[in-house]
Amino acid sequence: MSTRVPADTRVGHIHLKVTDLDRAIAFYGDVLGFTLTQRYGTQAAFLSAGAYHHDIGLNTWHSRGAGPAPDRAAGLYHVAFLFPDRASLGAALGRVLAHGTPLDGAADHGVSEAVYFRDPDGNGIELYRDRAQADWPRQADGTLAMINDPLDVDGLLEEGMGTSP
Repeated sequence: MSTRVPADTRVGHIHLKVTDLDRAIAFYGDVLGFTLTQRYGTQAAFLSAGAYHHDIGLNTWHSRGAGPAPDRAAGLYHVAFLFPDRASLGAALGRVLAHGTPLDGAADHGVSEAVYFRDPDGNGIELYRDRAQADWPRQADGTLAMINDPLDVDGLLEEGMGTSP
């Protein structure tokens, strides 16, 4: 019996505890650009990037009105949303910054470009795009050689506005 999952296994969706459902729907919908697909009153909502019934679940079942989870505790570090190209990542970053959400960081990992911030409940968010696998940095033996270099945020934003940096 195999102990490995099939190579095409993927994360189907995330489901986050939030303190204010309307505020969370506005952030994930209006700021990040996901579409509300279903809502259950004031307790839960589901949003999609468009091709799936839901990519994000939000609920207040155990968290309505609570504060954020402590930083120094076990739990979700961040959720990462993979964008199909640099322009769509730049456009999403522009919406995040226009909303007044500060970045926690931004990095060029060689294999990808990523920005990091928090949603209104303090949940960590990563928005990123992958480079083509042929462009990934590799060691002499072929293993990945990921890096953590500064990201050209201004260039990314320019590309998101439809212009080349």
